[in-house]
Amino acid sequence: MNADLETLAFDHAPIGLVYAENRLIRRCNPRFARMFGYRAEELAGRSLSVLYPSMEEYRRIGDLGLRKMQGTGQYEDERIMCRRGSAHFWCRVRGQSLDADKPFARSVWSFADISEQRPVTEMTARERQVAKMMAEGLTSKEIARGLGISPRTVEAHRARLLDKFGARNSLELIARITGVPI
Repeated sequence: MNADLETLAFDHAPIGLVYAENRLIRRCNPRFARMFGYRAEELAGRSLSVLYPSMEEYRRIGDLGLRKMQGTGQYEDERIMCRRGSAHFWCRVRGQSLDADKPFARSVWSFADISEQRPVTEMTARERQVAKMMAEGLTSKEIARGLGISPRTVEAHRARLLDKFGARNSLELIARITGVPI
């Protein structure tokens, strides 16, 4: 395949594409840039961290991705990302490392905006922690111990989450948060 055809395919792919080195954007296609509210040249050389809701989330996903990619060189998930101006949206992310032993050294990533299928419901950091621990199957007492709060406070967060997501019970809540049909 010649270089012109490769460039044409990359630049006009029907999905957002990024080539990254050590989690720095070296090149992205216009669809990717538009998805996040930038021009492609604005993102070149920048850390992927600018696209995450927080540095904590960037580090957490990085640690998880590194563990999953070692040996296989592949990663995929669905996560909340951040557009320019701080608007959050759901994104399907898939990555392929060019060297499975050094997953982030050189990698190619695809990003798809799935917010139409999975609208974002705003949650506080504590609500996200409680929801995550609920999804892990922990009881209110276990969640309370893990977060250093009272079981009644956990129940208050759970009640707010049920209301925000229009869920009747914890199972339905987790299904709605994760987008898994019940």
